[in-house]
Amino acid sequence: MSTMQTSQKFRTYHRLLGFFLAGIMAVYAVSGTILIFRKTDFLKYEQLVERQLPPSLRADQLQGQLRVPSLDITNETATRIEFSDGNYDRETGLATLTIKDYPAAIGKLIKLHKATDKSPLFYLNIFFGVSLLFFVISSFFMFLPKLPQFKTGIKVALGGAAFAIAIIMFGGY
Repeated sequence: MSTMQTSQKFRTYHRLLGFFLAGIMAVYAVSGTILIFRKTDFLKYEQLVERQLPPSLRADQLQGQLRVPSLDITNETATRIEFSDGNYDRETGLATLTIKDYPAAIGKLIKLHKATDKSPLFYLNIFFGVSLLFFVISSFFMFLPKLPQFKTGIKVALGGAAFAIAIIMFGGY
């Protein structure tokens, strides 16, 4: 197969896969942008939750039982523990708390980015990652290596890689 035929094949695959992945990329773009604000209350709503816990828990045991990241205890009596987002009745074991969570549809979008190998979304993430890698490789088959566009493409790609590495290394966090 000639270089021109190989180039044409890659152009065709690149174009078809590009159109297919356009929808997937739009979903990832939206969910990724939302994730930037995950530590804020952006798009979250308050929800009242009641959990039945064992009675007579101490304040230091309560955080582990409720599985909340931080528990700011405001008042403690013999029968009740009050904290910033709710309370716990030591006699009945009933904990009432207000949590902030995403609506169901947005929650599912967020899970797309957080998928692990235990999730069915894992396969979509693997497919998407491999497809993006194909895009990287096939983009270099768009022009013949002797053309100026190819050389410019190589320089721009190296610049993009250097920029990403610099942001990762020196961007703080």
